[in-house]
Amino acid sequence: MGDVSKLLVDYGPAFGQALLLTWKLTLLSFVPGFLLGILVTVLRLLPLPPLRIALTVYVEIFRNIPSVALLIFIVFALPDLQVVIDYEPSVILTLALVASAFTADYLRAGINTIAGGQIEAALSLGMRPLQVILSVVLPQALRAVVQPMTSLLIALMLSTSLASQVPFPGRELTALVSKIATDSAAGIPAFAVAASLYVATGLLIAWAGARLEKKARILR
Repeated sequence: MGDVSKLLVDYGPAFGQALLLTWKLTLLSFVPGFLLGILVTVLRLLPLPPLRIALTVYVEIFRNIPSVALLIFIVFALPDLQVVIDYEPSVILTLALVASAFTADYLRAGINTIAGGQIEAALSLGMRPLQVILSVVLPQALRAVVQPMTSLLIALMLSTSLASQVPFPGRELTALVSKIATDSAAGIPAFAVAASLYVATGLLIAWAGARLEKKARILR
C-alpha cells in the first residue's frame, strides 16, 4: 500500500493525464467507428449485390485482423505507398476501422431480430426501401444491440493500449506503466494503479450501457 501511495505522489498527475488520453482515444475512435458501421450496415441492405459483397468483405477483414497488425500496416507499410499518417491519427484510424466492422456485424444481428411483417407493412404503405431501412429497421436494430455495443466500447477502451506500440505523442495508461517500470522499480504498483483505472472505466461504461439498455429495450 505504501508503494502505491508513494507512486501516486510521484506520478499522480501523469496518471491523470494518461487516463484522459485513454478516454480521448476511446471517444475519438468509437464515434467515427460507430457512424461508419451504421453506414456500412445501411449500404449492405440496399439491393446492390456487388456493393453488398464488397462491404461484407470489408467487415470480415477488419473484424478478424489483429488490431496490432493493422496498426503496423498503417504506420510502417502505408508510407511505402506514399501514404503517411501521424501516429495519433494512425491509432485512431486503426481502432475506428475495427469498431466499424464490429458495429456493422452487431447491427446485422440486431436486424435479424426484426419481424419481416414490419418491413412488408412499411413497403405496402408505399415507403421506399431506404425509408424502410432508416425509419423502421435501423432504429429497432440500434435498440437491440445496446449491450453488444457497450462491450465493444469497453474492448475499444482497452485496445487504446495499442498507442504504446508506436512513438505516440503522449502516454496513455499502458505506455505510462511501461515508462515507470523502465525508470524505476515501481512497475508492479504502477500496473496495479493502471489496472484499477481500466477496471473503473470499464465498470462505468458497463453501468451506463445497462441504464441505456434498460430504457431502449424492446418489449416483445
